[in-house]
Amino acid sequence: MVIINGLYGAANPIKSEFLNDKRGRIMKRTSVILCLALALVLCGAVMSYAQQDVNAMLIESYDALEKGKYDAAEKTLKAVLAKDPGNPLALNNMAAVMVKKKKFDKADTYLNQALPRAKGYMVQVNRVCQVGGICLAFRPVAGSTGNQELAPLILLNQDMVKQYMSGEPLPGKGPR
Repeated sequence: MVIINGLYGAANPIKSEFLNDKRGRIMKRTSVILCLALALVLCGAVMSYAQQDVNAMLIESYDALEKGKYDAAEKTLKAVLAKDPGNPLALNNMAAVMVKKKKFDKADTYLNQALPRAKGYMVQVNRVCQVGGICLAFRPVAGSTGNQELAPLILLNQDMVKQYMSGEPLPGKGPR
């Protein structure tokens, strides 16, 4: 027997069941939304930490380049590219390592991979390592964004590598 709004305010089991079901769905939906929000916050924190790690590795690789430790720089840059495939700064600096190892075709390949990803990628050109007068490597700034887009710098490196590969004299260097 179903009581529909009895005289003494007796609970309506149909209405009560409906309200409990509606509250349950609202609670489930709220729980799902809260879990998703928490997951996004945690993902953001993890990604921020991972980016800090990549930045530290880029600095480490640049410092190795500057000291002439090209094998160490290459190893670190490969680790950066494993964590952040297509990182344009890592690809550019890897090209500088390849220039030093006289692997100009590989340097050109790395620069070609870096260029489309470098548009809008900002760097602070505070320290530049010139490798063999042919290719420039750039040291990232820890904890800040840059004031120079990387793409034109990669184009400069591409021009220098292509000139060297073609046998044309380098500007300011004269014939080889």
